[in-house]
Amino acid sequence: MADNLSERLEALEKSVRRAADAIARLRRERDTLQSRVAQLEGRLGSTDADKGELQALRQEHKEVLSQVDSILKELDKLQL
Repeated sequence: MADNLSERLEALEKSVRRAADAIARLRRERDTLQSRVAQLEGRLGSTDADKGELQALRQEHKEVLSQVDSILKELDKLQL
């Protein structure tokens, strides 16, 4: 009976160790994935900022073109 109890305790100990190893491995994987998510979220944020800047630059470009067009029209009037 003592042998049976000893064997059961050893099996339980092995199971607990395997579970502890699995938990440690899963925690490392979780940490790695959380880091990756944070990195991707950072890239996404910068992409949104880049889109806003690009839109502002396009608007500025349109305004400059309009000003140049106005100046050219004024120059044409002066040459007549």
